[in-house]
Amino acid sequence: MIQLSRRTMLMSTGALVLAAVMAAPSGALAAEKVLKIGQLGVMSGPEASWGLVNKFSALATAEMWNEKGGIEIGGDKYKIEIVSVDDRNDPKLTVSGAERLTGEGIKYIIGPNMDTTATSVRPIAEKNKAMYFPYAFARSLYTAPAENAVLGMVASYQVAPVMYKILKEERGVKKVAFIARNDSDGLLQRDEGVKVAEALGLDIVSKDDTYEASITDFFPIVGNVVAKNPDLIVMSSVAPAHAPQIMRAAREMGYTGLFGAESAQDMKIINEVAGEMGSGLISIGGASTPEIRSPYMEEFIDRYTKIAGEWNDEAGTKAYALEMILGTLQKAGPAAIDDIEVFKAAIPGFEMKNPFLKEDAMVKYVGTADFGQKRQIGVPMVITETKGGELTTLSVGSVE
Repeated sequence: MIQLSRRTMLMSTGALVLAAVMAAPSGALAAEKVLKIGQLGVMSGPEASWGLVNKFSALATAEMWNEKGGIEIGGDKYKIEIVSVDDRNDPKLTVSGAERLTGEGIKYIIGPNMDTTATSVRPIAEKNKAMYFPYAFARSLYTAPAENAVLGMVASYQVAPVMYKILKEERGVKKVAFIARNDSDGLLQRDEGVKVAEALGLDIVSKDDTYEASITDFFPIVGNVVAKNPDLIVMSSVAPAHAPQIMRAAREMGYTGLFGAESAQDMKIINEVAGEMGSGLISIGGASTPEIRSPYMEEFIDRYTKIAGEWNDEAGTKAYALEMILGTLQKAGPAAIDDIEVFKAAIPGFEMKNPFLKEDAMVKYVGTADFGQKRQIGVPMVITETKGGELTTLSVGSVE
């Protein structure tokens, strides 16, 4: 019997491993490559729902791609890794989070969720040559000379004309009152909403009522608004935790009209806090209704629900960011993974089959009318209404 030395055995084993590697398909090797995508947003406090939906959506999409072997870019496959940072809606933490993510070499970041935090990211993104996909509405983020940010949803000033027109023509709304959070997001949304309401000939009975993000008692402020007897109370940039509190306070004071919100809300929180008083809220919804969902969206919903523990309608919008990043990287080629200039060059002509819609529709970058350049994901514009503890579809359209 021939006995092999330990060294000979190790060398033989190494040769077998090397031979196996050399014989393996190129895709198998490439699948070991990792594509890191950052996710930066508010995941604690009154606005936590917005950032958490970003996180869970990205994780769901990444899992779905990774189970298929990863995303193929330029002939190689990459496993997708999501790196999340909670900025707690604090610009200082947003800055440090962005520095951390870009310091790890991450070039594409989903978020943040607010004007103040998204604005704080801009210098870091430009310095470290990264793209970010905020859910903030300040036009300056997407208008030249700024070019590193892409709006991930429909802006308040894009949905307001559609929403108010429907409510005027179909619900008889004539008098509108605005209540806004006293920060740049809230005041911007209020001012934009006031312009739209005035253009439609609506009577604005109140627009100066504001509150601080730390508020615990809405009754004094809401009481002042209800006293003006509006048909519609618009809650500008209202956080998911605050919307049902405002609605409940107004209902308890005898208000019977409608509520409006141009920011996404959480039906579970509305039910828990406002209960039956949570009906009558018209707001921007997730970009997916049961009538238009594709099998892929149904698969995404199942995966999201397993990760988050429950479905959130807003995820129908947040699903688009990572898919658009991946699709654009595929078109731009592997050079875009580390060079955002290649990515940006692909944006104007990019389009792909919308994976989330049942119909044969394309999804692309839009925004030229509002920003002078394509710096917005063309997600469907879905307007919803709360009825009997559920979200119902009021309107489906598009930014274009």
